[in-house]
Amino acid sequence: MPADPVEAASRFVFRDLHPQLLLGTASDRYSGWIGQIYTASRYEGRMSQRIQRVGSESFTSVVLPIDSVREYFEHFSVLELDFTFYSLLLTPEGIPTESHRTLARYAEHLPPGARVLLKVPQKICAYRLWTGKDASENPTFLDPGLFRDAFYEPAVALLGDRLAAFLFEQEYHRKADRMDPAVLADRLKAFFRAAPKDPRYHVELRTESYLCEPVFRVLADHGVGQVLSHWTWLPPPLNQWQRSGRRFFNASRLVVVRLLTPRGMRYEEAYARAHPFDRLIEDMVQPSLFRDTAELVARGIQENQTVCVIVNNRAGGNAPLLARQLVMVLHQRSVLPGPEVHTQ
Repeated sequence: MPADPVEAASRFVFRDLHPQLLLGTASDRYSGWIGQIYTASRYEGRMSQRIQRVGSESFTSVVLPIDSVREYFEHFSVLELDFTFYSLLLTPEGIPTESHRTLARYAEHLPPGARVLLKVPQKICAYRLWTGKDASENPTFLDPGLFRDAFYEPAVALLGDRLAAFLFEQEYHRKADRMDPAVLADRLKAFFRAAPKDPRYHVELRTESYLCEPVFRVLADHGVGQVLSHWTWLPPPLNQWQRSGRRFFNASRLVVVRLLTPRGMRYEEAYARAHPFDRLIEDMVQPSLFRDTAELVARGIQENQTVCVIVNNRAGGNAPLLARQLVMVLHQRSVLPGPEVHTQ
């Protein structure tokens, strides 16, 4: 643990700041982080262009090769991999998909001690799936057999104990699409009863009306973590935790906090404003982002939890700079040790 976490953060070193704090980002390989996390000369001639369509716009990004994950872990202690959300790891015939091949390449380059959070595919955790402009009910929603065979077992085989958490991210449900919370609770209960027993499960519910006792009871009974997210249509993360009765549910005592987008700002706008993710966008950073996160980290540490904070570029332009600001707030609140900070 560094004697001065703020000084370490000034060098973009966020590893081992506290034995009960893991700090990392949502995805990696951003060329906008060169000079912060990545050294340009290591990847000269090996970067590639990627065009991504977001809403009605297209964005061109330059991405680093997968082996850059080694340098990433010189700075951070955990990484959330998001690409697994879009595809299962195996086809129904048991053939590895492109997601499987990509994850295998990551596994090859992960350094000792690396921790990875994996997003569970939407084929399993989404109630409704979008095809083009239309959404229809997902026939494999919370299918425990599909989860076990096409995702869980191959993921564990590839990553082993480097896999710190499975994230079940459920999409936001508009009023017309919402199920009764008791029905959702029953579906979750049936799923976690049948799924492989594992203390690494965490659920993110993006519909405020689902943050209620029937659902929380299922999470508590099965040791499944409640993901606390700073996201578009959700109340602030601290409010989400208060709704659960200020309880932490995960059986392995891991709390996942995700800093994703400014509240009230759609994904498309946040992406457009943050791209190419090489600078801080001050007016995107909301007071609740650091205030709530610092309180949750403090409370988690007090209650002998390990708190994993995942920072997304879309929360304010550049995840490493946001992480540095968070460290300063944690230090000012005496959550992290170090020399006294004097403010004017």
